[in-house]
This record gives sequence, structure tokens and C-alpha cells, in this order.
Amino acid sequence: MFAALCTLALAVPLGNPRVGAAIAAVAVLGALAVTDGPLFELLAYPSDYEAGRLYGIVTLVLAGATLGLIAVTTSMSVAVFVGTVLLVGYGNLAEQLAHRWTDRDVVHTAAFCVVATVAAVAGQSAARSIADGATLESLSPALPTMLFLGASGALLASLLRDILFANDDPVVMLTVGLLGWLLAELEPALALSGGEIVAALAVTVAFGYASYALETASIAGMLTGILLGLLTIVLGGYGWFAVLISFFAIGGLSSKYRYEEKAERGVAEDNNGARGSGNVLGNAAVALGAVLGYAASSATLLPGNPEPSLFLFAFAGSVATAMSDTLSSEIGSVFETPRLITTLEPVEPGTDGGVTWQGEIAGVAGAAVVAGISYGLFDAVTTVGAAIIVAAGVVGMTVDSLLGATLEGRVLGNQSVNFLATLSGALVCALLVLSFAVLG
Repeated sequence: MFAALCTLALAVPLGNPRVGAAIAAVAVLGALAVTDGPLFELLAYPSDYEAGRLYGIVTLVLAGATLGLIAVTTSMSVAVFVGTVLLVGYGNLAEQLAHRWTDRDVVHTAAFCVVATVAAVAGQSAARSIADGATLESLSPALPTMLFLGASGALLASLLRDILFANDDPVVMLTVGLLGWLLAELEPALALSGGEIVAALAVTVAFGYASYALETASIAGMLTGILLGLLTIVLGGYGWFAVLISFFAIGGLSSKYRYEEKAERGVAEDNNGARGSGNVLGNAAVALGAVLGYAASSATLLPGNPEPSLFLFAFAGSVATAMSDTLSSEIGSVFETPRLITTLEPVEPGTDGGVTWQGEIAGVAGAAVVAGISYGLFDAVTTVGAAIIVAAGVVGMTVDSLLGATLEGRVLGNQSVNFLATLSGALVCALLVLSFAVLG
């Protein structure tokens, strides 16, 4: 029934927006009229039982109607709207069927993502065929983009359902639809073939599952890493992905370094060192923004047409900061008593803003690793550029420690500190490169 309701989204390209609005109104009124009985039991969300109304279905239909309204009044395509709604509906169906087969959460997640991706591609294809009269042959050039949009949406939806908005499908639907709209606007930057998109998916899924199997990431952390990796490969390239994955791999393994000793000192990562979505996003959100900025700049979608290489350096600076901070914390925490960065007074291990000289050296080495990879992979990164990336990583690591000593725990949380530190590293890197370009 849930999937069938979502299939009604095809009414928009089949008829017109008025038909879709009429069907949505009937569905809302019908849901409000059902207060008990087998149909209520079939469609009720857990929170609906106390209210005695199918408010879950009502909000789902209203979310779909809102997304449809956006699609017919803005530049969002109807195909993205239909693909999004079918993605949520049939992904949910697959996940529920997987629950009957096994108790393994990773299998439930995989079932949702695979079927949701297929449903999204089918929905986009059907909408294009109905609205534009497109044939299978004329749809072929658009299939890589549709696959990319479907896979990205499926990964985001699964992530939101797993951690951020559990059982809140209306919010998931709206968020995924907006992501699809954004990525579709970057179509001029999507030059990969269908085989290359599949290869990108295979690579990112392999790395993501490896992080889960090695217990360096939770399911949510795995999904976040796969989504970030896919967007990075498609919108940036494999060189960008190599820089990003170096942080995930080295940073994840560093959390296992002398883990028992760190656990005894009370400074070990929770969940046996497995990083969740909050940790991944706190360290990589700025890098993702740089990738999107690079794609938008390459497609000449940004005002002023900024130089795409600036976003490359911002990306490298943010990843260098994340690597520096992670290695500084994970390696430095097992050595002698740390000192508060603002006063240099000895503090207890795990104190926010506490640093050790061993950790500082490890942080510089982490930034140097990112700079070395960037120097080897990108023609735009010269010797001076590599030095700037190292400097940006060290600056970002220092900002993280300063924020930890002054604001963390009172004004900011750990992930907010990570975000601001990586943002400072990205800005310093881009500004230094811009300054050298002007002076040179």
C-alpha cells in the first residue's frame, strides 16, 4: 500500500498538475476518514495509534504534493519528482521484505538502496517517456545521469532513515527531492558514461563496506562515506576521491591505534572506534561543498565564474585539516600529559584543546600526506601549492584546538568544531593560493 500510494506520483506526467492535486486531496481525505479497522492497522505509523488518525500517510501525501508543486513551478524536472517519490516508496517495500528474511541491518540497508535506485531510474524514465514522448533509444544518453541521481538519492534516503529522521518519510522525501534537483542542475558537469557511473558505485561501495567490516565505521558512517565518495568521483574525479579516501582510511585506522590504552585513559572513540555519520559529515561536509562548488564552477553556473582550481585547493585544505586533527588527536592522546593550547598548563587526557608535541608532529605529517597525494595527482598543485596545503592543514588543526579550549562543550559541540576547523583550512588554502596567483 505504501509503494502503491507513491506510484500515484505518475499522475502528474500522465495527466497534469491538477489531476495530481485532486488525487492527493482524495488520499488525504480518505486517510483522515479511516480511524480504525484493518486498513488503519495496515497504514498506521507507530505514532498514529495514540491520535487515532493516519497522520503519517497524510504528511507523506502532503510532502509528495509539495515536491510536485515545486516541480511544476520551478526548474525542478517532473522526472526528478517522480523518481524521488518512487525511490522512497519502493525502497521502503524492499527494506520491509528484507526484515522478513534476515535480522542483519546491513542487508536491510542494501535492499533499500538497490531497489530504491532501480525505482528512481524507472520513475525518471517513465516520467520522461510520458511527458516528452521519449523512446528507449532517446533515453539512453540520459541514463547515466538518471542512475547517478537515483543512487545518490537512495544513499541519502537510507542514511536519513537510519539515523537522522527515523520513520519520518515525508522529510526524507523532501530532502532527497531537493538533492536531486541540485544535482540535476549540475548536468553539464556530468560527463561520465553509464559504465563509469557503475564503476564509481562499485568502488565506493567496496570501500564503504570495508570500513564497516573493519569496524571503523557504523552503518550510518558507511552510507555517508559511500555517498560522499560517489559525489566526489562523479563531480570531481578519481583524483579527488583518492585524496578523500586517504583521510577515511588513515583516519579510521588511527582510531584503532592502541585503542585499549586510549579506552583506559578515557580518550577512545565510542562504539569501538567506529565513526558515525555525524563524525564523517563534521570532517567532510566542507570537502563536499568544495566538490559541488567545483562542479558548478566547471559548468559555469556560479556568478562571476570563479576559477575551478580554487575549489580544488579548498577541498585539499579541508581534507588536510581533517587528517591533521584526527592524527593529532588519535596518536597524540597516547603519549605524555597534554597541555592546554591557550595557556600551556598540563591538563587531563581527553581535555578539549589539550595538545602534545607528538600529536602536533603527527598532525603535520597527516597534512603532508594529503599534500603529497594532491601534488602527485593534480597538475594545478605545484610545490608551492603543496606547501600551502600543509600550512592550511596545520592552521585548521590549530583552530580546532583553540575552539576546543575556548568554546567546545559550552557553545559548540564536537562536530561543529570539526566543521569550523575544516572550513578554516579550506578558506586559508584558497586565499593563500589566490594571493600567490595575484602576486605572481
